[in-house]
Amino acid sequence: MELTLKAIMEGILFVFGEEGVCLQQFSDALAIEPLQIKTILDEMMINYRQEHYGFELVVTNDRYKFITKPAVHDPVQRILALSKTRQLSQSALETLAIIAYRQPITRTDIEEIRGVGCELMLKKLQSIDLIQEAGRSEAVGKPILYEVTEEFLDVFKLMDLTQLPHLPNFQDESTESQLFE
Repeated sequence: MELTLKAIMEGILFVFGEEGVCLQQFSDALAIEPLQIKTILDEMMINYRQEHYGFELVVTNDRYKFITKPAVHDPVQRILALSKTRQLSQSALETLAIIAYRQPITRTDIEEIRGVGCELMLKKLQSIDLIQEAGRSEAVGKPILYEVTEEFLDVFKLMDLTQLPHLPNFQDESTESQLFE
């Protein structure tokens, strides 16, 4: 079964999340005129306004993105509060470790280290108050910097970040070869 154009556009919107997608990006990716893309997006916006959807399609600053409807916010907050007490996934722990050791750090830098996207993981970690925004980088585009919170220190029973275990320096080949002998 082949995906419809609408389904492909939904997938693109989902992947780009909060960043959103502009008409030109859709047009370039799908090789379709922006006017045709806009017509489909307008239809999708009307469709997702219906009551039986928990999210809707909006356009802000010429970028289309999905957002949750206000009626969904309270249940989402309850689930996030419950998940705070659950054990963190391996990817959450990896992301937290990178932030703790390299803070302040941008999403792009985290993704380069992990080799996978981490936008949703960052949102989850922020929602359970383990990381927070720490300003903006001076790099092009002024990306958000992330750092761990006091809650992170409490959860991991640390007085401060100097109590984090020391990691060997894998940049030095002689040290690395000694570790694996």
